[in-house]
Amino acid sequence: MLLIAQLGNAHAATGSWSTQVPGLMVAMSDRASASQEVAPPAAANVQAAQIERVQWQFQHSPGALLSAWLCHPEQCVALPGMRGSTRALAGRTADAPLHFRFALRPGQRPVRVQGLQMIVNYQ
Repeated sequence: MLLIAQLGNAHAATGSWSTQVPGLMVAMSDRASASQEVAPPAAANVQAAQIERVQWQFQHSPGALLSAWLCHPEQCVALPGMRGSTRALAGRTADAPLHFRFALRPGQRPVRVQGLQMIVNYQ
């Protein structure tokens, strides 16, 4: 009986959640700026679930040169562009908060980053 209940819960944990993250001003090259942390909504059944894939998107002014990362408490992943998806966080706990980090490349003026979004697929 217990095995059936556990299997039912494992199946229920498959899904995704999405969120928008408030924008931020990135003003330094020697120190990364972190966005607000976001956690799965209460309605997402992520207990004992693992991240499968994360899609992201953000925007900044044309010509701005930024380094960007998507961070889980256990690992940060470098982002190659303003939108895409990664499986680099696969296997990490899905109930942990995530956030973006940004740093200016040397010689750049401060940049406003906005339109931050992520979709987290979990299983």
